[in-house]
Amino acid sequence: MGRVSTGTEVLDKLLDGGYESDIVTAIYGPPGSGKTTTCLIAALSAASAKENKDKKVVFIDTEGGFSTERLLQLAGDSSTAKKAMERIMLLKATNFAEQKRYIETLSEQTSQAGSKICLIICDTISSLYRIERGGEDNSNLNRELGKQLGTLLTIARTKEIPVIVSTPVYADFSDKTSVKIVGGDILKYSSKCLIELKINGNGTRTAVLAKHRSIPQRDVDFRITEKGFEEA
Repeated sequence: MGRVSTGTEVLDKLLDGGYESDIVTAIYGPPGSGKTTTCLIAALSAASAKENKDKKVVFIDTEGGFSTERLLQLAGDSSTAKKAMERIMLLKATNFAEQKRYIETLSEQTSQAGSKICLIICDTISSLYRIERGGEDNSNLNRELGKQLGTLLTIARTKEIPVIVSTPVYADFSDKTSVKIVGGDILKYSSKCLIELKINGNGTRTAVLAKHRSIPQRDVDFRITEKGFEEA
């Protein structure tokens, strides 16, 4: 089974080596849990890999979370960060329709011979969807989110390009000990790997492997540092 490094030993250990290359991996958690940092680490790792020197990482940013300053911190030096940035195609989506166009364009690009994309990241896949939700009938929005995720899943399965999406959570008022994913069953159905990030009270986080097609549920505690993640 093809895997690509997550860019950090913490998550490589959790996933037995890294993200699988033919599925959609969804990362969810509250603000400050490390979702965007996880995405930046993955982008930096793939963009810096020697085997990807002629390829691009596509990073769809829907919340303005992509930070070149943070990428420089994670890289450790300006030379590594500069080379990585040259291989990262940053797409800034400001509304759900724009996000749709970007994903449709990716489908067209990856269907062409000699596609030069090695990783696709969307941080976050459901924030613009949530903004446009309202009233009782959101069926069209739900269908569109499902279509976008279906397109990304098809790219991953047919081209073996790993896809990482992040999504926020909200409180489950019927169960105070758990949270619900924005995008719900639509996102769960399309993602074969689900990673929940939790904030602990002692300055640490926990990454929970909530769903995987070959690895049992397990977790790892970690800290967010200037250089990335370190196991707690």
